[in-house]
Amino acid sequence: MNKIINNLINHSSEKPKTLFLTDSLGAILTAFFLFVIMRLFNEYFGMPKTVLTYLSVIVIWFCIYSSACFLFLKGRWTPFIRLIGIANLVYCVLTVGLLIKHYPLLTIIGTTYFLIEIVIIC
Repeated sequence: MNKIINNLINHSSEKPKTLFLTDSLGAILTAFFLFVIMRLFNEYFGMPKTVLTYLSVIVIWFCIYSSACFLFLKGRWTPFIRLIGIANLVYCVLTVGLLIKHYPLLTIIGTTYFLIEIVIIC
């Protein structure tokens, strides 16, 4: 497992543009899942639909940011990578807060989804 993580880190540091592409694709997938799938099948997840909407809007902004960085940045990647990294960590903290706040409403599937999302982002 450590070897896989080290390979990912090495690859990302050698090709930072790929990191932005990966982040934008992950963000669009997350937004689709939050706004479409989880809203349609809300009884299986339990998170209020308004919360899902707000989270999907945040993630769409992350997607736009990462896509713009992927398409337009030619150098000086570090501050932009740092910014999206901090934004993703803040999103994770927000998600943990929402898990705690809405825990009585969440199903096991909903809780599991958000915990897995946090692990993947981190």
